[in-house]
Amino acid sequence: MAYDWLKGIKDHYDVVVIGSGLGGLTGANALAKCGHSVLLLEHHYQLGGLATWFTRKGGHIFDISLHGFPFGMVKSIRKYWSQDIADSIVQLKGVRFINPQFQVDTTFDREDFTRLLIERFGIAPATVERFFTDLRAMNFYDNNTETTGEMIARYFPGRDDVMRFLMEPIAYANGSTLDDPAITFGIVFSNFMSKGVYTFRGGSDVLIKRMADELKKNGVELRKHVAVEKVLTEETGGQRRVTGVVANGRTICCEAVLSNANIKNTVLQLAGEENFTPDFIAQAKAVRINSSSCQVYLGIRKGETLPHIGDLVFTSDAPRFSSEELVGLHTRSRTFSLYYPDTRPGSERYTIVVSLNATYADWKTMSEEQYQTEKARLIEESLASLERFIPGVRGKIDWMEAATPRTIEYYTRHWNGTSFGTKFEGLKVSMDLPSQLPGLHHAGSVGIIMSGWLGTINYGIIVANQIDKFLLQKKRTAA
Repeated sequence: MAYDWLKGIKDHYDVVVIGSGLGGLTGANALAKCGHSVLLLEHHYQLGGLATWFTRKGGHIFDISLHGFPFGMVKSIRKYWSQDIADSIVQLKGVRFINPQFQVDTTFDREDFTRLLIERFGIAPATVERFFTDLRAMNFYDNNTETTGEMIARYFPGRDDVMRFLMEPIAYANGSTLDDPAITFGIVFSNFMSKGVYTFRGGSDVLIKRMADELKKNGVELRKHVAVEKVLTEETGGQRRVTGVVANGRTICCEAVLSNANIKNTVLQLAGEENFTPDFIAQAKAVRINSSSCQVYLGIRKGETLPHIGDLVFTSDAPRFSSEELVGLHTRSRTFSLYYPDTRPGSERYTIVVSLNATYADWKTMSEEQYQTEKARLIEESLASLERFIPGVRGKIDWMEAATPRTIEYYTRHWNGTSFGTKFEGLKVSMDLPSQLPGLHHAGSVGIIMSGWLGTINYGIIVANQIDKFLLQKKRTAA
């Protein structure tokens, strides 16, 4: 007899949260602290979405992807979670770029980037200062149609080496391309430039476990292995509204739903086209999905050590930066995220996560034989590249495997296996959702500027505040 993963839950909650990415977790926590009853449902056996981990034979623990976020994460975690969790956020010691155009080491903050742009790339100090100042002044509501490529070329004409230095890390962070709106680069780049790149000491496993403890303390009901199949609605006063969800075949009533699923999944699958105007459905269908990624996981045998070659190492054999090359099936660009013992204090273990941007379409139609062959190629090419920096590293590895956009699709159910949500137009659809269907809200990686750990946490708070106001107004109306 199958285990009942919903055993003991109530028939009604104020809010049901679909999905446990950082947006869903943070939104659930905020709503519970406001006094609302909250049920969070996650189809996977782990919480965290793309901020999660897995274990393997030999005692290996892998964060599932490259993780780095701006200093603003400290404030957000302290404010919306706890000081204890915020205290574990630490700055990466070093970021390296190694490619045919340049090799540099940086702390990845404004001061060091300014120094490198002037001393290494020969850019006039006034130009560098104007670039940083203008980016910091970018506003989401500005009607700026300039692309990122056009914007960078305006400040640094003919300098594709500078373009690579500026674009490559942001492309890995949120899937940004040269053809995307300049604001999608400017806001994320400015956030990182405040004080550099940070990570969570202890790894994703410690982070998510502490968040789960905080959620339980605040009264959130957490259930894993539960897939939401449908958002339920009914018509009242000439307008449809949310009444509950169907999950694992069971109906659960609620006043509001916070979906942390992809916005296209939320509108077109979970809610259904019949609940929205034709114009809104057209907008949702027109939202473009962002790129995906591949990972290669390398576990270092217990007792072996690695030299410190940097925390993040952006490498490429491509002669020039290209948004298309970066996501190509045979891309020559990859980033090594190295986890040293101090990343997980007390473990004395080393692991390496190799990240490559990718396109779902390149992987979705492969036969099983071709799929396994391509995964083996990813591993071999990553090992060959890594051995340039750590000779003999193969002999220290006792676990290796690869993940692809198909892997991400399977474990997260993201539309087309996206790692970075949607392009810029997805944000409007996400924000307009509750005006179309009262009670249905969305928090997730939309519009690029909302992607990444910091963006999704902050968006989760924005949406939680909207739901809180909605619920309070509904109670006042009922009274």
